Amino acid sequence: MSNVDPNAPTASFPSPASGHGRPGPARYLVPVLVAAAVAVGLGAYGKIHDPAGTAFNLAGFSSTGAVKSWLATAAFAFALVQVVSALGMYGRLPGLRDAPWLPPVHRWSGRIAFLLAVPVAVHCLYGLGFQTFGSRVMWHSLAGCFFFGAFSAKMLLLRSERLPGWLLPVVGGLVFTVLTVIWLTSALWFFRTFGVTT
Repeated sequence: MSNVDPNAPTASFPSPASGHGRPGPARYLVPVLVAAAVAVGLGAYGKIHDPAGTAFNLAGFSSTGAVKSWLATAAFAFALVQVVSALGMYGRLPGLRDAPWLPPVHRWSGRIAFLLAVPVAVHCLYGLGFQTFGSRVMWHSLAGCFFFGAFSAKMLLLRSERLPGWLLPVVGGLVFTVLTVIWLTSALWFFRTFGVTT
């Protein structure tokens, strides 16, 4: 029988070694795996299914290409707002770090950019599929899949605690860079080829 009083104060006993020190790299494995699964899953689906070739139009637009180009341009514009607001929140723009309106602008610009990008991506994936018949189209297909994978990882990392200070800006910058490639290989190409038209 033990002589230890279970109700005695524990201050004099050494605490067990804590495994909650600096988090190891394994904690980032889930976001990386999810990002890879999303990107590969979208690419595989886009490659193996027969493209439906369906069109979607909105009143006031002349073609599916015009609708998608303007939606993509609006998404890109809101993504630019998110980058500028992030720079302000990280103290890279003088006088904006403590602005109370900055975090809501950052969050809502990201949400709106994503919501504008989704119908464009759904049509690309379902109506056209993953295509590789030209370098522009191939890079656009790859970037589209990578974007949604990287975006998924960013959303998971936002919910993580004690992230290194550099990680979120790097992942956010990566998401924005990929979105820029998508816009350059789609909307900008459309406007340069067919004119700035609705």
